[in-house]
Amino acid sequence: MRPFTERAVAIIRSIPPGKVMTYGQIATLAGSPRGARQVVRILHSMSKKHRLPWHRVINAEGKISLQEEEFRTMQMLLLQGEGVEVIGGKSINLSIYQFHPQPAMHPDSEDCF
Repeated sequence: MRPFTERAVAIIRSIPPGKVMTYGQIATLAGSPRGARQVVRILHSMSKKHRLPWHRVINAEGKISLQEEEFRTMQMLLLQGEGVEVIGGKSINLSIYQFHPQPAMHPDSEDCF
């Protein structure tokens, strides 16, 4: 795995139940501020293999951006099951539910982003 991918996977794994992060937020923390689409790719190709909480990742507007109704509904139900209020079946209030991780202080730390 490439360093960006490893960091992104670690960040996604760190999102606690009941919280969300945006694609761009994860990309920035992983070291590539313009890498939101790479985060989408990582979630699409690695969520199952790495058991990532893919449902906790939303777009910068605080919305579920999945196009397929089945997956959009699944994401909404999973978030609601964790106590996240999903307004109109698609919007999440980022000021309430957005997770802002505190990076580890030591760059060699396993938990460091």
